[in-house]
Amino acid sequence: MAYEHFLRPILFKTDAEWVHQATLQMLAMAGAWTPLRAILRRNYCVDDASLQVNIWGLTFPNPIGLAAGYDKNGQGMHGLACLGFGHLELGTVTPLPQDGHPRPRIFRLPEDQAMINRMGFSNRGGDALRTRLHMRVPAGVILGINIGKGLETPLEGAAEDYLGLMEDFYPLADYLAVNVSSPNTVGLRRLQAQDALDDLLHQLAERRSKMRDQCQRDVPLIIKLAPDLQNDELKDAVEAVLKWGMDGVIATNTTISREGLRSRRSEEAGGLSGAPLKARSTEIIRLIHKFTDGNLPIIGVGGVFDLADVREKIDAGASLVQLYTGLVYRGPGLVREILEGLRKRTA
Repeated sequence: MAYEHFLRPILFKTDAEWVHQATLQMLAMAGAWTPLRAILRRNYCVDDASLQVNIWGLTFPNPIGLAAGYDKNGQGMHGLACLGFGHLELGTVTPLPQDGHPRPRIFRLPEDQAMINRMGFSNRGGDALRTRLHMRVPAGVILGINIGKGLETPLEGAAEDYLGLMEDFYPLADYLAVNVSSPNTVGLRRLQAQDALDDLLHQLAERRSKMRDQCQRDVPLIIKLAPDLQNDELKDAVEAVLKWGMDGVIATNTTISREGLRSRRSEEAGGLSGAPLKARSTEIIRLIHKFTDGNLPIIGVGGVFDLADVREKIDAGASLVQLYTGLVYRGPGLVREILEGLRKRTA
């Protein structure tokens, strides 16, 4: 409440990307100091075995996760792990460092409870994130790594980017998310087309088999899909996911649709997230659940602002739910609020 009424109005008068980077720096500082981590956990975490979710041989402390894009480089992961999340998805990370698109590239749409970003996979590259993870990973939280094609990599060379990143992070991640759906890397979404996706997933499946034997561990591969796929395109993509033994789907990435928006910056280029995405992402979850007879785990993301939004996605077929834009609008207490509500329902 204090965040929404007092702090958010101040933050929303300041450049969105500057605020985001400053927040990550504060989370990094808090996460580096044991007493502060303890204070954050006491105020924001809900530890209750009834909230646990068991999929892929992993025990998630609760079903609420942080979506990829918030912490691309793992800078604030130790602080974020103290805000109540059951899992953190870092990235999207690319093989080499890249600056992404020119600023400004993040836009708030308060009248629509939404955001538009055209970051373009800005990150410090795979080596930097791998070094950070080797130093120390957060305790008590499942860690996913979201991997993507480099901005300058031609589409015909995309598989090598994904295969290399999979090899790099296979020993370090609890799961890997394959991002073929960002609207901010030119041509990337063409990898969701039937033949292209079939070929990519075939190569990933073969390489994973080798990595499984080499590392003596099984790391789930999850495919992140766009909300703008037509239903027949979605069905084709899900069939490829099943054919090559992928472990799940993240539904969904941001949308290029601008239908029904009222905010001044609504025509900015980039991916739209937040409340306007909620209905379509939930419909995608429902369709995937139907296509797979409920046998494929789904991580639902898009327009999650409260307990009702989480319940809607779980009822549609999601096993886990992620958020990002809701955190910007509702503040750090959102995860605890949702978890307290879920706990009451299971009591």
